Amino acid sequence: MNSTMSQSKGTVVLAYSGGLDTSCILVWLKEQGYDVIAYLANIGQDEDFEAARKKAESLGAKKVFIEDLCKEFVEEFIWPSVQANAIYENRYLLGTSIARPCIARRQVEIAKREGAQYVSHGATGKGNDQIRFELTCYALYPEVKIIAPWRMPEFYTRFQGRNDLMEYAQKHGIPVPVTPKSPWSMDANLMHISYESGILENPKTHAPPGIFQMSKDPEVSPDKPDVLEIEFSKGVPVKVINIKEGKSVDSPLEMFQYLNTIGGSHGVGRIDIVENRFIGMKSRGIYETPGGTILYHAHMDIETFTMDREVRKIKQGLSVQFSEQLYNGFWYSPECEFVRHCIATSQESVEGKVQLSVFKGQVYILGRESPKSLYNEELVSMNVQGDYDPCDASGFIKINSLRLKEYHRLQSKAGKQQ
Repeated sequence: MNSTMSQSKGTVVLAYSGGLDTSCILVWLKEQGYDVIAYLANIGQDEDFEAARKKAESLGAKKVFIEDLCKEFVEEFIWPSVQANAIYENRYLLGTSIARPCIARRQVEIAKREGAQYVSHGATGKGNDQIRFELTCYALYPEVKIIAPWRMPEFYTRFQGRNDLMEYAQKHGIPVPVTPKSPWSMDANLMHISYESGILENPKTHAPPGIFQMSKDPEVSPDKPDVLEIEFSKGVPVKVINIKEGKSVDSPLEMFQYLNTIGGSHGVGRIDIVENRFIGMKSRGIYETPGGTILYHAHMDIETFTMDREVRKIKQGLSVQFSEQLYNGFWYSPECEFVRHCIATSQESVEGKVQLSVFKGQVYILGRESPKSLYNEELVSMNVQGDYDPCDASGFIKINSLRLKEYHRLQSKAGKQQ
């Protein structure tokens, strides 16, 4: 053993979850001659972190880092996505995508601090996460070397399925779950929980009853709504008030957790979609994003209320670009930094309060107010003339009709020639 130690190939920081895959990878990396530092990010998942620490130590990790990233996850990653109204392919609120640059950034910090030349992860060779992790690592630590076992023939030919991993675990004294794992994979954080693979790979198969963990089934959710007021400043929430209960929350992490609790109790934020992975294939994913869904609707409302129409059109285009950049793993790219800066600039006047009702799986906007509103009640009123001359509309309509007249004149002419 001493000779193996003296011939160490170097130190690797492994993104470690404590599950079967990364536990086996930890032992396998040691088997290959690496010193392993296990790194576990707390981004709000339900996890026994101390048990995971002890497990990693028992498996031979040289050091174990358990990092609480919840606060920075909300403030530095979720809030910019709220400002952007980030949504991928019109439906997915990007809960997994947003977490990856946050996790990988700290992994790189640890690798640099500990003098590790290598980082490793347990992401599969078919998914998006390998791209997100590795693009972040290369951007922030260009000389790093990445060990991706599920892309290495010597690993994936040896471990062709869960049974091979279980056999390896038993042989090497790796504790395995006593109860069988759910027949799908799950990824949880503060933003959401995703469910995919296993029995869900058939897109026609309905999600089994009871699969969701963050939210109640709307059928058994409360029969009375929660009415909330969410206050925004520069496009991010600064206060949440439950109007009926009088409860007020104003720290970013607590606000997001509270919105998760309220949204979850009413079954808000459940979707079942087929999406396009960056790598080129379609995949089926089931997601629940209770707090994020409430904020998506509330922010969109206050933004429309306070933002100039033409600026918002440009911002909507930037939002689509940002969502794709985030999904595809380019958070630390020059284009994403530029788009985030533009979006943040667009949010300078996005402030005010939105009142909404959360009930039976839905978010209903009830009203809004803002000191920077572009809504002019007198101008738009049917009962007050205001600073507007209706005669001006005649010329406006005629000018806009000119293009239509010319188009249809040409179409009519072409039809007669045929």
